[in-house]
Amino acid sequence: MTEDAANFSIQGQVAVVTGGSGVLGAALARGLGAAGARVAVVGRRVEATAAVVQAIRASGGTALAVAADVRDRATVVAAADRITQELGPVDMLINGAGGNDPRTTTTTDQSFFDLDPSAIQDVIMLNVTGSIICAQVFGKGMAARGAGSIINIASMNAFRPLTRIPAYSAAKAAVVNFTQWLAVHMAQTYSPDIRVNAIAPGFFLTDQNRFLLTDGGEGMTARGAAILAHTPQGRFGDPVDLVGAVHWLVSPAARFVTGVVIPIDGGFAAFSGV
Repeated sequence: MTEDAANFSIQGQVAVVTGGSGVLGAALARGLGAAGARVAVVGRRVEATAAVVQAIRASGGTALAVAADVRDRATVVAAADRITQELGPVDMLINGAGGNDPRTTTTTDQSFFDLDPSAIQDVIMLNVTGSIICAQVFGKGMAARGAGSIINIASMNAFRPLTRIPAYSAAKAAVVNFTQWLAVHMAQTYSPDIRVNAIAPGFFLTDQNRFLLTDGGEGMTARGAAILAHTPQGRFGDPVDLVGAVHWLVSPAARFVTGVVIPIDGGFAAFSGV
């Protein structure tokens, strides 16, 4: 292996991907597995998680399916214990669990004033509290060893809130702030070799947003068409588009990178519309 290749190598390292059965989480799990990491795919949907693991193993990788709910600390602790026993100490955590809830989306039939507080709390719990709990549980081992990498999943909504999804936008803004706070805390309190960063995906079609962006067939809603018109690359992101940035962030090549949020948005944030 050349020196340049070694700089990007994560061969044999243990990666935990929460939300690993989701569209984006599964792509990240498969990508890290293809790069040689030993991947623990963590999620609530057992069959879907097992399918991701099977795909990684079919490609010659090492993977383990682990059931856990990131909102429930006890299940995350149990997952961490199993992962450590079967794969070894965790080198990297990808906080991929997250998403929106249609009950927190404003529509012609559901005004902002009628949004269910319990549904809003669910979105905050999944995106923010879940990321904090996982960073506590898996980050503790990193602190003890003095090395590790944590990647949170933010969103371009954190920087430019979108209409109709107030809870999700607020939650992702909190993820950005938490990423920056944790990066400083881990480096100053435990080790500068523990790095915390985030990626901010632009518009990717997922199970949570498909009803907002497509008409149920090949066509776009007005919202979906407006997004594509404001994206210089003229398309929605493909989940595999996230893999390269995450691979770089968790590799030695990014050893001096911490506390940053990398946009992966096809130029959406750069375009003024003119």
